[in-house]
Amino acid sequence: MSPRLDNLVLPRPKAPIPGPAEAIFTKVFGRLLPPAKYLNTVNGRAAYYEVLPSHHSAPGDLDELHSFSSLSLAPGDSSHTPDRVLFIHGVQTPALGMLPLARALHAKFPGAHLVLVDLWGHGLSDTPVLPHDPNLFHQLLDALLDRLEWPSAHLVGYSFGGALTVGYVVSRSKRVQSFTLVAPAGLIRSSKFTAEEQGHLRGDDEAAAREWVLEFLEGGDLVVPADWRERVGRGEIVAEAVRDWQMREHSGHAATVVAVFRDGGVMDKDAEFVRAARTGIPSLVVLGAKDDLCSEEELKELGFANVAVVPEVGHGVVRERAPQVAAFISDFWMGLNKSNSG
Repeated sequence: MSPRLDNLVLPRPKAPIPGPAEAIFTKVFGRLLPPAKYLNTVNGRAAYYEVLPSHHSAPGDLDELHSFSSLSLAPGDSSHTPDRVLFIHGVQTPALGMLPLARALHAKFPGAHLVLVDLWGHGLSDTPVLPHDPNLFHQLLDALLDRLEWPSAHLVGYSFGGALTVGYVVSRSKRVQSFTLVAPAGLIRSSKFTAEEQGHLRGDDEAAAREWVLEFLEGGDLVVPADWRERVGRGEIVAEAVRDWQMREHSGHAATVVAVFRDGGVMDKDAEFVRAARTGIPSLVVLGAKDDLCSEEELKELGFANVAVVPEVGHGVVRERAPQVAAFISDFWMGLNKSNSG
């Protein structure tokens, strides 16, 4: 018989912590992204951004362009790979951090419909006051694909977004046409942390855990380049400035970062990577040669035969070497076209 808990009080549902307004973001970083659209879910409101297929209509004719995209992206129509692409960013840097790669790929595949999303607690999206386990984020991806009326899509996941992609492939394989992992998280060994760090993962001291997680992810203190405003003015994505902005302007961001690191699936997911590789869904992994989160040899041992390595770069490969990453993905997608036509 289970013990009686006469004084047990269950927590009541709490409203999510709202994300910042788009005007606050664009005032600092400009309108590099398309205008934000919002998805209302039971867990909160999330922002996403659409890069629609190029069309011969007059510039600015978005209604006609959207109509064209709807016609060309009919369910089950995979004759023009890639038709629907969803970009899933990592922890700390929001959808804006994936923009250089999305730009490079759109230049190569102007007929593709690209979507970037701000995950919970990032960019303009709310922070649900809920455990930040993978399912919380997978539900967000489900809701977004449903809103877009996409029965399936090509996924491109970076860092934590790569770990989310692996889990999504395993649990929802029918919704994935192909997947690309760029510098994926998920293979960090929790056993390598010290006893004190293990305590941070358990949440023994929440204030100390927050400080440790943020320092671990940054590799030290967050340092924003002195020339960041000039670089942003030239259209660059200065990830450190974006992360600093979120820490100041998004009330739920820091809590999300800590929660994701502890519960979001960035550690010890080897078996899930193996299952994803065994689905047979076409996949590509792109790594920076200096990245210490995972290696080419490790990923091949887990079953990923198609691994590309960009030399002389680390974990920031998605922004620092966007053209090279795009070239690998382009070759991968063109190979899918050849397979479909064959």
